Amino acid sequence: MKYPKGIKPGKYFNSRKSKPDNRVKYGQRGMTLEKDLDITNNYYLQTSRAVIHKKPTPVQIVNVDYPSRNKAKIDEAYFKTPSTSDYNGIYKARYIDFEAKETKNKTRFPFINIHAHQVDHMKQCYEHGGVVFLIIRFSSFDETYLMPFGTFLIHWQNYLDGQRKSIAYDDIKSGSCILRQGMNPRIDYLAAVDEIFFGMENFNER
Repeated sequence: MKYPKGIKPGKYFNSRKSKPDNRVKYGQRGMTLEKDLDITNNYYLQTSRAVIHKKPTPVQIVNVDYPSRNKAKIDEAYFKTPSTSDYNGIYKARYIDFEAKETKNKTRFPFINIHAHQVDHMKQCYEHGGVVFLIIRFSSFDETYLMPFGTFLIHWQNYLDGQRKSIAYDDIKSGSCILRQGMNPRIDYLAAVDEIFFGMENFNER
């Protein structure tokens, strides 16, 4: 496989022959990917490593019930606009933008899990020099991967051309970094970002 900009696999990068040796321990199971990332991002913020937040989803409030003067309950609301990607922020003076997805599927990541407008948004960020990627968790295996957007885009374009409607698990495993899971940080995805993106000498050259 050709790695981005010719980068060679390091200690976090997978190859087809490698086996993950950093699976989450039993006591850490059961937490959703979103919750894990919230804990991780808070740790990054508190330790001044990065400023990365989950994007709020804009909604249009239609009706609010006021049962008392100090209480209010939203009875009806709608999404105002399609959401973009899940997370964005700043790390090492670079704009970070990524989507996080979780699947119970054991053999593939179906494209039904991601919307075209999200991919379009990430592609725009990617083309403007942002650090863009996807974090994909296979919950059945307790495995979480970081896939560079450039790698994902190849599979997405094949899908648009009428080929596979998913990315095979083996392709994600071989073309992504498996993320270490622990306590602090919960998912150290910036270690993978360092290796893939900031380990390149010519990151700005596309």
